[in-house]
Amino acid sequence: MLIKSRRGWELPESAVTPESVYINRRSLLAAAGAAPIAAGLGGLLGTGAARAQMVDPTADLYPVTRNLRYRVERELTGEEEATTYNNFYEFGSHKQIWQAAQELDIRPWTVTFDGMVEQERTVDVDTLIRAMPLEERVYRHRCVEAWAMTVPWSGFPMAALVDFARPLSSAKYVRMETYQDEESPGFRQFWYPWPYVEGLTMEEAANDLAFMVTGLYGKPVPPQNGAPLRLATPWKYGFKSIKSIVRFTFTDERPVSFWEELQASEYGFWANVNPEVPHPRWSQATEKLLGTNERVPTRIYNGYGEFVASLYDGMASTERLFL
Repeated sequence: MLIKSRRGWELPESAVTPESVYINRRSLLAAAGAAPIAAGLGGLLGTGAARAQMVDPTADLYPVTRNLRYRVERELTGEEEATTYNNFYEFGSHKQIWQAAQELDIRPWTVTFDGMVEQERTVDVDTLIRAMPLEERVYRHRCVEAWAMTVPWSGFPMAALVDFARPLSSAKYVRMETYQDEESPGFRQFWYPWPYVEGLTMEEAANDLAFMVTGLYGKPVPPQNGAPLRLATPWKYGFKSIKSIVRFTFTDERPVSFWEELQASEYGFWANVNPEVPHPRWSQATEKLLGTNERVPTRIYNGYGEFVASLYDGMASTERLFL
């Protein structure tokens, strides 16, 4: 008799919310939010995620089908918590930047693929999104500051983006760069090494978990969460998941990321989650869940070791894999 051992990130099918219930809940929320939007009230639905949906040309694509391979044992974080407690240094260093981030002009928006590729090109983000196989994935998100959330991202595998870019076989890394303009107040803080830069190895970019985010909670991703295109690497600390991307550069030189350039002893290139490796200024042994403030134990690779641990075999003695 075959006995299956359930893996740590799996749930029994009976625990999964039926898709019809999920979609109906979204409809009820939309109906409930319509009145304050129409009345011009300044609440979350009127000026936050709903505004992004109203102006986003890809809104008709959502919600998308949830991929049940990627589900977790935690309750989803409430939408309001996840969309109003954010890091986005382009708009300030405090956690309540979601209102300021509504000034981000998310269209027109282009994405450039350059460096070690067959042909450098720049494409319209809507063309890119509509060319990709969209799905929804529920991921845990772990910030290096020791808070965490669990949210339903919509988007497509980063591997599909790599295929679209057609990098040369000699490329070893992908360097990602966020937007930069004169309007966002963060860019006036000259002590930061703008623009925001992050990077992955080609093996990390091709991993099943690496995900390009275009939506959140069944709608286009709002500005404060990284519209119109961001990265989700749930086994790494959140600062690796760069927001509002405009450029992917394929290279054979390891990129120096934004936070690594600022303080490499605290924010390294790899930034894989490990409860046993503390940040120089605080413990990483536990994390605080947004919405409940419950403290729970941190898990190695944020609980995704079965997907990614093999990427780092043999490297621990020579590379700083965590912070």
